[in-house]
Amino acid sequence: MNLLVHPSFDPVTGSWTYLLVNPGSGCCAIIDPVLDYDPATGTVATAAADRLCEVVQANGYTVEWILETHVHADHLSAAAYLKQRFVCAQTAIGEHVRTVQAHFADAWDLELAADGRQFDRLLGEGERICLGHTCGRVLHTPGHTPACVTYVFDRFAFIGDTLFMPDYGTARCDFPGGDARTLFGSVQRLYGLPAETRLLLCHDYPPAARTHRFCSTVDEQRRSNRMLSADTAEAQFVTARTARDRDLDAPRLLEPSLRANLTGGVLPGWRMPTEGRAA
Repeated sequence: MNLLVHPSFDPVTGSWTYLLVNPGSGCCAIIDPVLDYDPATGTVATAAADRLCEVVQANGYTVEWILETHVHADHLSAAAYLKQRFVCAQTAIGEHVRTVQAHFADAWDLELAADGRQFDRLLGEGERICLGHTCGRVLHTPGHTPACVTYVFDRFAFIGDTLFMPDYGTARCDFPGGDARTLFGSVQRLYGLPAETRLLLCHDYPPAARTHRFCSTVDEQRRSNRMLSADTAEAQFVTARTARDRDLDAPRLLEPSLRANLTGGVLPGWRMPTEGRAA
């Protein structure tokens, strides 16, 4: 069965969200959804998520999963909002989210249960995720954060922030629990997938010479990723990545993103918007 991918771009945060569909059964997963957030007022809106809902409803799809590749530090997740809209869907993230939760609960003195209970499922290495009778698997791909996972379905791999387009490079590794050497190993796992596998990105920050893209291939990345191609030695990458990270600013939405995303997309005291529900 050939799966379908509907990409959706949020220009404010440079984020890609995906609707992955099994056309035979109509079952689908939403991957890395974005909640609109205005830092000036601290208010949220749901335009980006509602566009996904419109596609789901127009085609009669059934949302079975709302998947996060990691705890995002640059946009707020719409997972909690979409869970309201699609009440039968399961929210899921990598099981090492507990490590990230424990760090920030301590560092920021948060009243936060660091056991992953905010999600319906915590996914470990090798676990299967099924859309109807078609199943994918989970790869644990840490380095950017300890909790990063990749979802591999047939010829698609949803890789979060592990890699960007080849002209941009790889994820930063300076967040708590991040590690350049670990990321190098995770990328080698991705490079071991079939050459034609499509790597679907969480973000794209293109140079002026090209438009936004949402995917590359294993072959393209291995040949031309500017920071980590197939010819790049581990020590070379670690040195370059560490030096690059020293010059990076913190993401603009770091604190509100983490506070929301550690709890599956909800901040304490929020009144989550509702636009109606769909089973």
